[in-house]
Amino acid sequence: MTKKLLTIAASILLLGLFGARAASADVLQDIKTKGVLVVGTKADYRPFGYLDPSGKIVGLEPDLAADVAKRLGVKLELVPVVASNRIQFLQQGKIDLMIATMSDTPDRRKIVDIVEPDYFASGTNILVKKSEHITSWDMLRGKKVCLVQGSFYNKELQEKYGVDGVAFPGTAEVYSALRNGNCMAFAYDDSAIEGEMTKPEWKDYEMPLDSILVVPWGLAVKQGETAFADFMSKTITDWHKTGMILELEKKYGIKPIKFAQEMHDKYK
Repeated sequence: MTKKLLTIAASILLLGLFGARAASADVLQDIKTKGVLVVGTKADYRPFGYLDPSGKIVGLEPDLAADVAKRLGVKLELVPVVASNRIQFLQQGKIDLMIATMSDTPDRRKIVDIVEPDYFASGTNILVKKSEHITSWDMLRGKKVCLVQGSFYNKELQEKYGVDGVAFPGTAEVYSALRNGNCMAFAYDDSAIEGEMTKPEWKDYEMPLDSILVVPWGLAVKQGETAFADFMSKTITDWHKTGMILELEKKYGIKPIKFAQEMHDKYK
């Protein structure tokens, strides 16, 4: 009986040690070992992440992801994500890194590790028909406004500004609903609206208001991945220092933002 108990105790100890090793697995080392970096990014958020005519995901954030892969000396695999699943994909290990237009908020910092410094910033605005003559946020009170599920500003738009929010899983569904008149306007990140308005199909629409709720964007790694977070922190700092973000703004026709210039001035 004593021998059996000792055997059981030894087995439990070994399982515990194995579990501890698994729990402390280093994602950064795993990426180097497998030779592939898997990054979750948007595929419906022009010009930050969208599909080109061949179906390839391109944009500012895929370019950032490609730079990370280059620095690591590995191949890049892009996985399309949306606001409602990007954090879950990271937590579940479906992606190694998330660069997906995610605003840096205290609540999100509780469930993923958002790497400092932040890499971009945006505010909230609306896409609406010019014929609606919207000149203030108060004019949206009680009106049906399209929203994307999981966007941090949805709650404040509904509670503070009184919009009647109609939430959809992604922008494709929103744009269809807006064109069909299911919503009077679409509240979203101003940077994405600017990109969308470059398309001829939106020539009768505008972004008429002053942006509100301006917040920085953060890329994220799974909680506890200290080595990877440290590597990404140095990488982002270098993006700002070299002016890479500013150059990507020019490349994709993004209206220069104050945040990018301030960060470049800070780190150069």
